[in-house]
Amino acid sequence: MSAQPKAGFAREASRQILAGGSAGLVEICLMHPLDVVKTRFQIQRCATDPNSYKSLGDSFRTIFRREGLFGFYKGVLPPILAETPKRAVKQPSTMSYARHIIKTEGLGLQGLNKGFTATLGRHGVFNMVYFGFYYNVKNIIPVNKDPTLEFLRKFGIGLLSGTIASVINIPFDVAKTRIQGPQPVPGQIKYRTCFKTMATVYQEEGILALYKGLLPKIMRLGPGVLSCCGVKYNEKACCEWTVQAKQKCE
Repeated sequence: MSAQPKAGFAREASRQILAGGSAGLVEICLMHPLDVVKTRFQIQRCATDPNSYKSLGDSFRTIFRREGLFGFYKGVLPPILAETPKRAVKQPSTMSYARHIIKTEGLGLQGLNKGFTATLGRHGVFNMVYFGFYYNVKNIIPVNKDPTLEFLRKFGIGLLSGTIASVINIPFDVAKTRIQGPQPVPGQIKYRTCFKTMATVYQEEGILALYKGLLPKIMRLGPGVLSCCGVKYNEKACCEWTVQAKQKCE
């Protein structure tokens, strides 16, 4: 009797893990073009930049015209392989380019770990604001008994939390992109540290330059929040199934 529920639980847990992983994979494949566009916006420095885009629509048309459909999926392997360093390398061949960086620049903060402080700040600020806002607001707004309305409640809170967190943390994102991306003058490193890069961008391009790529970043939040809510719902269902299985055993 006890062996069957344990085997059933293992199968159900495997299904939940597979479902969560599949949801993450689908989200990355669908929304990665927005991340590419966001990065391109952050790299461009002024209107005279040869890679300058006039608008969100213009960036999509230009990338598609110059690089084709696969141009939107450059650097898609790192976010699929891992969550934390998912935006560290923006090249078609991730492993070969990583080896090239290690060989020419090493593993330090000017090599493969270039932009580490900015990346740490980006993730730290986002998670601090997102989860702090989400759980505080979630406790204020009453729980709805209707499953659909409850899902919409959580989705709305999550989307608002993500938007606020993105507005606060995107200067770190811009700094990371500038540090890791191509320098204005080949062979000369202009962007070295996180806060110095922010100051340089602000002095040379104005405050709005620290918010380049904000729109595609926010647009990418929706599917991410949906995936998170879906996984949370499946986790709750799995927990309920486990309780029921234990009750039957007893």
